[in-house]
Amino acid sequence: MITEPRRALVASPTQAAKAAEERLRAAYDFVPVNEANMLIALGGDGFMLQTLHSMLEGRHILPVFGMNLGTVGFLMNEWRLERLEQRLNAAKSFKVNPLRMTVDTVDGERFSIPAINEVSLLRETRQTAKLEVQVNDRSVLPELVCDGVLVATPAGSTAYNLSAHGPILPLGSSLVALTPISPFRPRRWRGAILPESTTIRFTVLDPVKRPVSAVADQREVRDVAQVEVRIDRATPLTLLFDPEHTLDDRIAAEQFIA
Repeated sequence: MITEPRRALVASPTQAAKAAEERLRAAYDFVPVNEANMLIALGGDGFMLQTLHSMLEGRHILPVFGMNLGTVGFLMNEWRLERLEQRLNAAKSFKVNPLRMTVDTVDGERFSIPAINEVSLLRETRQTAKLEVQVNDRSVLPELVCDGVLVATPAGSTAYNLSAHGPILPLGSSLVALTPISPFRPRRWRGAILPESTTIRFTVLDPVKRPVSAVADQREVRDVAQVEVRIDRATPLTLLFDPEHTLDDRIAAEQFIA
């Protein structure tokens, strides 16, 4: 039995995205999000991340076809009004497993937040952060002195991770990148590539004098004491791409940009 496609449409609040939304609604039929089996998102990468997080929080996860009306648009397809039906029928799907950040704060609060791109720990003051890093309950770095450290998925490896000189990970590689941000000690450590089955735990060694925040994509928790990061296979996300403009091709191409 073939399921009738039921598309919903969402757009970022920018003028360009709202204008594109009006044109699409005039040309095609759409249903409310709670009745849809596919979602079209208009905006940039930030809006795509916001859309994916909203689905994770609402536990109503749909395949998403993004069209770029922002700046970089790494997670988006090209904006075009024409031939939408044909593009959706020909689109390639990619599964993305988000990270799950579990945070314990100095005050004893606990938060569990998903991240599609990366989880980053960042110093809050001029004092460098001092962190212990554990991998699968084994202490691999008893003391990392740095501005911060991050864990990135393949989908997020070309974002903040790349700016911090971390590796680009092919989509589907089942790997995560563990990348320091301005490390001071140990000086020669430049990060690690780990299986996505790995559990990574960060303990803040002096959380009062050297406070640290933890950020899952765009959501921040301040004054953390311990952070655990692992892949969440229970809530995979599906991104749809034009065959000539797929995410894995874009990630591979980033390795050759000077």
